[in-house]
Amino acid sequence: MNQTTHSHTRQLVLAALFLALGLALPFLTGSIPQIGSMLCPMHLPVLLGGFVLGGPWGLAIGAATPLLRSVLFGMPPLYPTALAMAFELATYGFAAGALYRRARRHSLGMIYAVLLAAMLAGRVVWGAVMFCLMGLSGSSFTFSAFMSGAVLGAVPGILLQLVLIPLVLVGLQRAKWMD
Repeated sequence: MNQTTHSHTRQLVLAALFLALGLALPFLTGSIPQIGSMLCPMHLPVLLGGFVLGGPWGLAIGAATPLLRSVLFGMPPLYPTALAMAFELATYGFAAGALYRRARRHSLGMIYAVLLAAMLAGRVVWGAVMFCLMGLSGSSFTFSAFMSGAVLGAVPGILLQLVLIPLVLVGLQRAKWMD
């Protein structure tokens, strides 16, 4: 097996792992939906997938995770939640991967800068998609609804992402899994 085939196989296996984690992690908090939505368990493997595999893989993992989870397990509801989350998580994965690949140094500070930029971009995209979807259904999506859904209700998940993702990435760097 040549190096290119090995690399593609490794990427595919890692993408499947991150997708499986995105499908499985919400079960840890599923018995208490309020906690599950606050911890944003699907976001963690998508962001990690973007960092580890790059933007295109991160985008694919992010788009697929909430849609598959909705179809397979009924949560989150497909419309509008899973649909808006697919755009949000696709943005997370793509932005994390693309920005991290373009960074000259992969220091802890750069990890945080890329992570914050990806999280901000994803939340803005989520808000724009929710605004469009709610408008199509004849409902409204106000700025206070955006702030509540994107920021206030997600503070525990944001903090979890800011702690766990850099820890995992630094560990992967030290283990020579990443450059």
